[in-house]
Amino acid sequence: MHIDDIQAALREEHLDGWLFFDHHHRDPLAYRILKLNPQVVTRRWYYFIPAHGDPRGLVHAVESGVLAGLPGDVRTYSSWSTQVDGLQGLLAGSRKIAMQYSPNCSIPYVSLVDGGTIELVRATGVEIATSADLVQLFEARWTAAQLEMHLEAGRRIDRIRAEAFQKIAADLASGQTITEWDVSRFIRAGFETSGMVTDHGPIVAVNANMSNPHYEPEPQGSREIHKGDAVLIDLWAKLDRPSAVYYDITWTGYCGPTPPSVLQNIFEIVRDARDRAVHRVQTAAARGELIHGFDVDDAARNYIKEQGFGEYFVHRTGHSIGEEPHGTGANMDNLETHDDRRIVARTCFSVEPGIYLPEFGIRSEVNVYVDATEARVTGEVQRELVIIE
Repeated sequence: MHIDDIQAALREEHLDGWLFFDHHHRDPLAYRILKLNPQVVTRRWYYFIPAHGDPRGLVHAVESGVLAGLPGDVRTYSSWSTQVDGLQGLLAGSRKIAMQYSPNCSIPYVSLVDGGTIELVRATGVEIATSADLVQLFEARWTAAQLEMHLEAGRRIDRIRAEAFQKIAADLASGQTITEWDVSRFIRAGFETSGMVTDHGPIVAVNANMSNPHYEPEPQGSREIHKGDAVLIDLWAKLDRPSAVYYDITWTGYCGPTPPSVLQNIFEIVRDARDRAVHRVQTAAARGELIHGFDVDDAARNYIKEQGFGEYFVHRTGHSIGEEPHGTGANMDNLETHDDRRIVARTCFSVEPGIYLPEFGIRSEVNVYVDATEARVTGEVQRELVIIE
């Protein structure tokens, strides 16, 4: 953790400080940003980084070492009244501070401080602002090493994805039975032998199952794959290394030489919506323009609406990517939330619009990495339906 960098960001945001708070490990962001790793947290602690001056903390006497290793003076409390007095002293001279809070819970990923604590802090006389943009700067941005690990994960996953479609084709050609579950296990085995890990998944879905964005096959009840079926594969993983970040993609295909016209049409609409969203980011990055998560969602969603399928696009356009599949940076979202966080350099996110009809669903997903001057798709890009034969 670099206190000087945090303080510079606070001054740029016109904030008097950033108050971190936790009880029973409820705020994982606090621990990651502060590089703090206490084993036991059964009492409330506070750590305040002011825009100017030295940080300071407030901890319970029972766990006086919970902030050990962090710079600044740390005071203890034991009773309720001394906690209130201590918090008042901790924030003395501050008017507007940041906390892991989001007005109206518009960005739930950073809205981690409970309502009662918000009331307690406000009672000291300070205004509370969201820390959402600060969290991006000190949690969501990648190092050069993380980018390289992402790119390497992408090369491995793109290979496994291609092999998964090839396996379907080979089994169909030989007359063997193959199910969604079989393909998902093939992919997981590929991850293991390629030195990658994942939290769950992948998604392998046929026909109507494709229209469930979070469908995952089970050993019992997964569908067989036949000629004439549409298939969606969504797979995500990262290298099995410290600080590695995810690569997350979705491709779709058809088991036969010529896809039905309705399937082809929906694929092209989704593909073009994806490309419009990517182009929106790339144009802004090249021009040095400010762009927000909701702007990117609008670029994809408005195109799908224009084509008459807006009601069938039921999720946001994309999510932040980090050490977890869903990271803490800006999401490409103006549906589930109005994500007005700006997209900042050295962050990565998915762009994955979809149309989900009763008979089948199409989603096309790429990862976009933004640096100081450009935005780029970090892996292979699907331009046509995969012909599985």
